[in-house]
Amino acid sequence: MSRGFVKEDDQEEAPFIPPRAALPDGVTNYVTPRGLRLLQEEKAALEAERGAEHESDDARRRAWAVLDGKLALLEERIVTARVVEPQPGRQKEVRFGNTVTVRFVNGPQKDTERELTIVGVDEADVKEGRISFTAPIARALIGRRVGQVAAFPLGQGEQQLKVRAIAPH
Repeated sequence: MSRGFVKEDDQEEAPFIPPRAALPDGVTNYVTPRGLRLLQEEKAALEAERGAEHESDDARRRAWAVLDGKLALLEERIVTARVVEPQPGRQKEVRFGNTVTVRFVNGPQKDTERELTIVGVDEADVKEGRISFTAPIARALIGRRVGQVAAFPLGQGEQQLKVRAIAPH
């Protein structure tokens, strides 16, 4: 049909689907068992939303378009997820899934300690101390042993963290 016969009001805007947490191209989608469970719970919640009542067919169609977009992105993450099981026992060096106690060696938080857990990109939450394995701080910590210092760029300088303890998550 010619564009001349279509009213402008009949054109629906494509829905905005918020992107998922960034996973660099070519990087394996590592997840903890908890991370995979959270992705599956998110999928179930989105699927349940499809059954919700809507005011009109247009509202339902718009809601489903958003849900379908979110589900497609989520399904891609679930399909590509590679679960890394926690290693039991004492940890010799920092690995994916570990909870690491660090002490700030320099900077504004000097001499304070924090616990950080290295997790997948979808599970990361800085407020909860969960950092993505792709984050500079995690990349600096991975492979370090208790007593070693990890350094990573921060602003104009370099932040240094001393590994105090390593535990499986």
